Amino acid sequence: MLNYLWLGLILCGVILGLLTGKTEAVTAATFEAAKSSLMSIALPLGAVMALWLGIMRLAEKSGAVERLSSFLRPLLTRLFPEVPADHPAMGAMVMNIAANMLGLGNAATPLGLKAMQGLESLNPRPGTATNAMCTFLAINTSSVQLIPATAVGILAAAGAAHPTSIIGTALVATTCSFITGIVAVKLLQRLPMFALPPAPAHTPLPVTADTTPESAASAPLSLWKKLLLSAYVALFAGTIWHLVAARVAGTSLPISIVQSISVVAIPFLIGFFPFYATLKGISVYEEFIEGAKEGIQVALRIFPYLVAILVAVGVFRAAGGIAILTRLLSPVLDLIGLPPQVLPLVLVRPLSGSAATGLFAEIVKACGPDSYAAQLAGTILGGTETTLYVLAVYFGSVAIRRGRHALAAGLLADAAGVAASLVICRLVFR
Repeated sequence: MLNYLWLGLILCGVILGLLTGKTEAVTAATFEAAKSSLMSIALPLGAVMALWLGIMRLAEKSGAVERLSSFLRPLLTRLFPEVPADHPAMGAMVMNIAANMLGLGNAATPLGLKAMQGLESLNPRPGTATNAMCTFLAINTSSVQLIPATAVGILAAAGAAHPTSIIGTALVATTCSFITGIVAVKLLQRLPMFALPPAPAHTPLPVTADTTPESAASAPLSLWKKLLLSAYVALFAGTIWHLVAARVAGTSLPISIVQSISVVAIPFLIGFFPFYATLKGISVYEEFIEGAKEGIQVALRIFPYLVAILVAVGVFRAAGGIAILTRLLSPVLDLIGLPPQVLPLVLVRPLSGSAATGLFAEIVKACGPDSYAAQLAGTILGGTETTLYVLAVYFGSVAIRRGRHALAAGLLADAAGVAASLVICRLVFR
């Protein structure tokens, strides 16, 4: 399915460029997309990956990941029956989902890539996505985000009277998207067209060596170490309480709590896992370096996939494909109550997060931050995800070429998010 979509974007963009005389724009967009895929995404992502994979290695070696995953093990074993309950991928998926819910994109992507590597270690068919991988991708392309920080920030900067008014509507939209994504991925995997091919005979699964002594992760902490760890947690809990007290005057208590947690979550994790690993007797510097080495390697693996998807999207946009689709679909928009200004955002959102954010800023500027179009667009931005980008990055990190039903489930989740946004915004803002 991804093959046909990619080919369609390329051919439509090239042909439209010829017909509309925009061949120069198409050429410029091609090289700019190829350049930005390396300079703006792959290299920065490699640096961030080095940081978080180093932190994750400490979390794994100290046994913290296993402890975290144990809390959600009953749910995860139902969603991922193919993955052993004590597998390291479980903990990485838990942390990725939590980071997505808090809107911590810089941490969520590296944690998700780490989870994909864990799932690939269980894959007897290299190059073909497993059911667990497709389910994990469906969760990522439809994950519940508690606060759409980007959309709220743009509305606030534009002077909206109530920039946080879209938080509730976006939460409804992203919840509907999440439920649809999970249901779709579980149903689609049963269809014959998405069936897994037979596994190659006598193909041993890769095993990750673990040189950490068994006692390092399993030994309980002494009383004084527990007190030190408790003091560290208490310090950040006090910081959250202080931030909540400062924010609650301008917004509701639940929103203040989530915003405050989002502010301190990354500093807390960056300090907590090395500190916890030290208390467990782990050589933190050496282990961090070993984990960080994987970061650049992952960035290099996903680079070709980024070039492919960004060039296709750039060519189609530069040729005017989005504008033409908007004009063609305008009669349908009136029937469903979708303002014409919002359609480009709907079409671009599954393709590019930065482009969708730019379109949202344009909508806010043209229609006003308190307009229905801006509120609907903000809800859609917070209730959907960049499906094709997520698939390219996550599958590219483990060289998956046959994504099976992951794309279909992700697009269905996006469609559900848009539909839910239309319904809830009409009820709330009109």
